[in-house]
Amino acid sequence: MFDKQVYIDRRIELKKKFKTGLILLLGNDESAMNYAGNTYAFRQDSTFLYYFGLDLPNLFGVIDIDENKEILFGYEYSLEDIVWMGHQPKLKELAALIGVDNSEPFDRLEKYLKAKKNKQVKIHFLPTYRGDQTLKLANLIGENPYRLKSKFSKKLIEAVVAQRSIKGEEEVAEIEYAMEIAYQMHTTAMRMAKPDIVERDIAGVIEGISLSLGSGVSFPPIVSKNGQTLHNHFHGNVLKEGDLLVCDAGAESLLHYASDITRTTPVGGKFSYKQREIYEIVLTAQKNAINMIKPGVKHVDVHLTAAKIIAAGLSQIGLMKGDLNAAVKAGAHALFFPHGLGHMMGLDVHDMENLGENFVGYDENTKRSDQFGLAYLRLAKELKPGFVFTCEPGIYFIPELIDQWKAKKKFKNFINYDKVEEYRNFGGIRIEDNILVTQTGYKVLGRPIPKEVADVEAWAKS
Repeated sequence: MFDKQVYIDRRIELKKKFKTGLILLLGNDESAMNYAGNTYAFRQDSTFLYYFGLDLPNLFGVIDIDENKEILFGYEYSLEDIVWMGHQPKLKELAALIGVDNSEPFDRLEKYLKAKKNKQVKIHFLPTYRGDQTLKLANLIGENPYRLKSKFSKKLIEAVVAQRSIKGEEEVAEIEYAMEIAYQMHTTAMRMAKPDIVERDIAGVIEGISLSLGSGVSFPPIVSKNGQTLHNHFHGNVLKEGDLLVCDAGAESLLHYASDITRTTPVGGKFSYKQREIYEIVLTAQKNAINMIKPGVKHVDVHLTAAKIIAAGLSQIGLMKGDLNAAVKAGAHALFFPHGLGHMMGLDVHDMENLGENFVGYDENTKRSDQFGLAYLRLAKELKPGFVFTCEPGIYFIPELIDQWKAKKKFKNFINYDKVEEYRNFGGIRIEDNILVTQTGYKVLGRPIPKEVADVEAWAKS
């Protein structure tokens, strides 16, 4: 945990956004793996962590705006619990750790909320993303769980997003720690990218690193020679000389702040001429995109700059043609670069995505496109100091997408389909780093993980 004053200050800042009402923040419960007593590793809700800091199950935080009162609700552990779990702190002790003066057993929460509803007090709560929490919340506030989605508080979402988007120094330090774990994970993966290695051998080792140094992985790792599948979680392929291994993986710090890095490594330690050409296009796009980052720049413009560089590079080797500005405007480049350039990152690897991407990455001045590729951009709005997000351009050759577009003669004025066929079994390349927006520009977080061609080849040979 951070010092309790951090959590006190965060709650004070949140309360400033409300003149009246009650804020209810749900902590997560444990989740059964295959029977009630055998649970998955516990992961606290990130917004609860942000304001109440306690990484334990069965807790609820209440901020009563009208009474200027904060209450921690939870379960008092019994002697039987202690036999199995060891000494457990009392609720009052937990509340004191985060500067909350009031604590109550959970069985009083329903009555407390009912009394507030009877007085017409507005109860603000966030969207739920787990079935058990949806049912629990619905029961607590007397709502139909199927209608709960329409009852969440837009005002609370906007207040939380505005606050959590700006990372404090203590948060950046945690992300830097998660980046150091990612450094160990990715340099290990590069060294392991040898012929006859099974993908899961690498996936298992790097996940072990994340567990030994932090709180585990920040998302299920992507470790695949089939990098053309963007979120490929199958790890059963045997690597062979000449394959490209895409490793997209990150860790959580001990306080659950995330890192998210991607590197692409030639199996056997040497890019082919064709692989190097594509890799250099992606790397050039990433470097130029990063150099654009500063307060006041719209991230959608950074994305489109990367897309234009990718289109220009592909044109130079004969895969695209024609007016490249028109090609990018029309979305022709999305055959090769079908995803957004990056996403916000913090306590969640896709920060606050459970609150709604449009609340996090868009605003009244920046609306989401419906164009294929561009529609997947998770962060488009103007950048502000304190934002932390990923920069991850890529080039992919997806046979099914190529076949569909080719059959429809889609963007035939911009795409050389005959040349594209030569790359049909190429796979994909992605390069990703994590960026902090500073007062005047940007900072690439973490110890540099090799990404120049010569450096990647050297690590892969080591």
